Amino acid sequence: MRNIKLYFGLLVAMVFVLTACNQSGDTVTKPKKVVKRQKPIIVPIFNQDSAYNYVKYQVDFGSRVPGTKAHSECAQYYVDFFEGIGLKVYQQKFKSRAFNGKILDGINIIASIKPEEKRRVLLCSHWDSRPFADHDPDPKNHNTPIDGANDGASGVGILMEIARQMSKSNPTIGVDILLLDLEDYGQHADETPIANSELTWGLGSQYWSKNPHIASYDARFGILLDMVGAKDVVFYKEHYSNTFAPGILDKVWGAAANIGYADVFKSSQKGAVIDDHIFINKYAYIPTIDIIHYDESTKSNFFPYWHTVSDNMEQIDPLSLKIVGQTLLEVVYREK
Repeated sequence: MRNIKLYFGLLVAMVFVLTACNQSGDTVTKPKKVVKRQKPIIVPIFNQDSAYNYVKYQVDFGSRVPGTKAHSECAQYYVDFFEGIGLKVYQQKFKSRAFNGKILDGINIIASIKPEEKRRVLLCSHWDSRPFADHDPDPKNHNTPIDGANDGASGVGILMEIARQMSKSNPTIGVDILLLDLEDYGQHADETPIANSELTWGLGSQYWSKNPHIASYDARFGILLDMVGAKDVVFYKEHYSNTFAPGILDKVWGAAANIGYADVFKSSQKGAVIDDHIFINKYAYIPTIDIIHYDESTKSNFFPYWHTVSDNMEQIDPLSLKIVGQTLLEVVYREK
């Protein structure tokens, strides 16, 4: 009897302990909360050789001066390229009066990634080339059209490679690639400046900013590329970019620093450039910055072969294309 009572007593005690532990929750294993892990952000690798070839394809058409065969053929090349990788393409044809009174036929080309997405970013570059090499050391060349390998084609080549990467792996946001025409038909340097001569530049961006390809078009921000493919490229924070969109400058320059390009994207401000971004800021109200090569060693503060017959493929460095292209991919793919 003693053993039975002992066993019975032990059993009651164990039940009491287990019940107490269960009530206190000290020793009962609770179900773990399921933590949903965010997918890692995978940024595509920019292919510098691909971008270089896109620059070369443009230059091979010849000088992309409005009204020429090279101009019309290159425009069709862009349309075929973007449609060929499955993007929605808009062709915005327009007319504009040049500084010399000539009526020019222009065409802005817009390629859209995820056109249904409301959250959008604008990436742009001009694609036309200067009709006059008016800053060439030889005055005989001052009315000779330029190849515009760096001044125009380099930015477009980068955007074409970005579009190709995005067609394979979409970012979470929508992106519009805007190729602007008639940027480089500004007043000839040998002539006496006319009133409001700054308005003779960026004719395509002036038109698009007032007449976007989609009514009430809007984007979170814009990034303009201009002269971004030369050797030993350096970018400072341009004055008007810092005036209109300082936060976007910080975003882009921060992305460049994060992937090791702080020595190219300098943190200080230098230069004030009349470029397409001014009209996009002023008329389209989209905070837009200009990534443009700044060279302290030249009188113009642009790269040495600006608006000369020597702005050809010899000046293009694939590494410079890589630095800019990879930075833009970092910015876009990390935008939520």
